[in-house]
Amino acid sequence: MRTEVFLTRTGAFLPFAPVGNEEIEDVLGRVGGKPSRARRIVLRSNGIQSRHYAIDRTTGEPAMSNAQLTAAAIRAMGDIGHVDCLVTGTSLPDQLMPNHAVMVHGELGWPRLEVVSCAGICLAGTAALKHAWLSVRAGESQRAVATGSELASPILLARNFDAEVEQKLQALEERPEIAFEKDFLRWMLSDGAGAVLLETAPRGPLSLRIDWIELSSAAHELPACMYAGADKNEDESLRGWLRFSTSDWQAKSVFAVKQDVRLLNDNIMRATLSEPLAEVMIKHKLRVDDIDWFLPHLSSQYFIEPGIRALAEVGLPIPRERWFSNLTSKGNTGSASPYIMLDELFRSGRIKPGHKLLMFVPESGRFSSGFVYMEAV
Repeated sequence: MRTEVFLTRTGAFLPFAPVGNEEIEDVLGRVGGKPSRARRIVLRSNGIQSRHYAIDRTTGEPAMSNAQLTAAAIRAMGDIGHVDCLVTGTSLPDQLMPNHAVMVHGELGWPRLEVVSCAGICLAGTAALKHAWLSVRAGESQRAVATGSELASPILLARNFDAEVEQKLQALEERPEIAFEKDFLRWMLSDGAGAVLLETAPRGPLSLRIDWIELSSAAHELPACMYAGADKNEDESLRGWLRFSTSDWQAKSVFAVKQDVRLLNDNIMRATLSEPLAEVMIKHKLRVDDIDWFLPHLSSQYFIEPGIRALAEVGLPIPRERWFSNLTSKGNTGSASPYIMLDELFRSGRIKPGHKLLMFVPESGRFSSGFVYMEAV
C-alpha cells in the first residue's frame, strides 16, 4: 500500500542583501574594466530586478560554498527533528568528488542517514524531490528532506569573461533569446538554495499533499543545449573535459557554461512544456479547473508569452492570475528556483485548504522537464 506524502515545511536561503540591476557589476566586476553595454539589453528581456550573490563585497571572492548555502536553507525550516533521508540537487557542486549531498550532510552534522545527490541543471532539485517523495511513499522513510541549490556567482565573475561581449550587441537587439549565450549568462544567473520536509502525515496550519511528480527527457531526439565541462563537436555530440589537455581547459573555455541558443529557441516550449504536458494531462486527467496555482520555473520573463501560447495549444489555458513566480525579485537560481518560489507562496498565507498547485520545471540541458502536482490540506 502506498503511503500518502505531505510537504509540511519549506525553507529558503538567499545570501547577503539583494543586488539591484545597477549594482551587478559592482559585485561581479567589469569585463576589461569597462561597464557592459549588453547588461541593460539582457535585463530588459529577462525582467529580473534583483538577485543575490554569495560574494563578499570587500574581497570580491565567494563567501560561502554551495554546501553551506544548502545547509542554511535546511536550517531555515527550523527544528525539524530526526530525518531518515536527505536528497540534494544542484548544477554546480563545490567539487567533482565527493557528491554534494554528503558535503551538505557534513555541514549539518546530522546522525547517520540515507544521503543521495541528484545531478543535472534546473531539474536537479525536482529530481531530488521525486526521490525523497518516493522514499516516503514506499515506506522506506518516515521523514525526508529534499533540496535544490546553486552557487553560480564564482563562474560569473568578470575575470572569467572576455571582451567579445561587445561584438554580439546587434544580434542581441534583434533576438532577445540570444541572452542565454555564455557571454550573457552573467546577467541571468544568481545564487540561492531551498529545501522542503516531506512526512507521512500533514502538520501545522498548512501542508501540501504531493499527488504525483512526472519527469521526462527529450534527449532521444535532441542534442545537448546547455552544458559545461565540455565542448561541442561538429556532429553536435559533446566532447567532455577529460578528453582535453589541461592547457585547453582555459584556452577553449571548456568549463564555461554554454548555451546553443538556436536549439533553445526552436525547441524549449515544445520539448519541455507542450508535448510532455499533453501526456501528463491524459495520464492524470488534468483539466484547467484542477489548478488554482501554476508555479512555472521561468529563467526569463521572455518566455511568459510563449508559455501562455503553449498552454492554450494543449488545452490547459491557465489564467495569468493563477500564475505565481518570484523571478523578478529573487532571480534565476536554477534548481533552487522552484523551492524558493514555493517557499514564498507557502509562507504568504495565499494558499487555502483545497487549493491545487501545478509546478512546471523545464531544463534546457538536453530538454528535460518536470511537473509536480500538490493539494493543500
